[in-house]
Amino acid sequence: METIIANDDIKTAGEIIPEVVEEIEIISSGKSFIEANTIGSTLTEVKHGHIIPVFIKDNEPVISHCEFIETTLGVAMDIFRGEGILKPNIRLSHPIKGRIPEAKNKPAINLLEHEKTLYYERMAFVIEIPTIYTDVGGNRLNLSIGGVKAYNLDNLYNRSGADQHFKIFVGFKNTVCTNLCVATDGYMGDLKVKNVDMLRNSIRVMLQDFNAVELSDQFRDLHNYDLTEQQFAQLIGRCRMYKYLPEQLQKEIAELMFGESQLNSICNDYYRDKTFCRNDDGSINLWKLFNLFTGANKSSYIDTFLDRSVNAFQLVNVLKEALYRKESCWYLN
Repeated sequence: METIIANDDIKTAGEIIPEVVEEIEIISSGKSFIEANTIGSTLTEVKHGHIIPVFIKDNEPVISHCEFIETTLGVAMDIFRGEGILKPNIRLSHPIKGRIPEAKNKPAINLLEHEKTLYYERMAFVIEIPTIYTDVGGNRLNLSIGGVKAYNLDNLYNRSGADQHFKIFVGFKNTVCTNLCVATDGYMGDLKVKNVDMLRNSIRVMLQDFNAVELSDQFRDLHNYDLTEQQFAQLIGRCRMYKYLPEQLQKEIAELMFGESQLNSICNDYYRDKTFCRNDDGSINLWKLFNLFTGANKSSYIDTFLDRSVNAFQLVNVLKEALYRKESCWYLN
């Protein structure tokens, strides 16, 4: 990862004092990177307050949310030694509630806290490294690492040793709006591992292979391409048409994973977002458009959140290629 801090476009703040880290951490944890159907939590709460699911056939524990987060944090601390690494920002959804055997006959309203059990089926987290950052269009982007775990993707009726599914990523977080900026090169969307060691090795490989300089240059290049108001309107119209296309036609064009509610949000922010709204003439550059999509993605559920993050970058690159070559694409035809 030496190329990250060697390039002039990627900056490192060096060793920072604990007071600065604490101040940044308060700002970072005060904003959510995802909002829909989730609640915030802490690593301490997840570790000590939530039970761990097991494989039904032999009662062996699966890799817990806490193990996933701590493993990722450990690899990050090893690879980015000397950098300021913030505490994980954790979001949870789909609670699975239970009770201890002694309270099996109690009405739910009478349950005491120690008689309740709880874990969350789905979890997403981000670990921010504010001492490694770049600037795109006046927006500070901090290097960020994280992942998603959804137990509904695992076969918990199996025996231990079966594949467990994870999603991991490394990219940037836009500190202006907490939008995650992720590309395919820093994303493993269908990681299957059998144990923590395999998970740790996969995270390490992903971080070591990630080229932060190249990705930041791609983000910066989006500033050079504008959509007119008419092209933006056509893009939104085509996006709304996409899900109704015959399957064969869908396969021939760039995939779109955003739904109607996200498209409505993008239209609203095109006019009203303080940072990424249109210009006075109605035009909008692709960097702003990308952030309208990633901002709308905050309303996605945990299990689709990262896939849509990557899809937003894929889509704007399709548009960029069409504008660069001055050729039509389906979305701008």
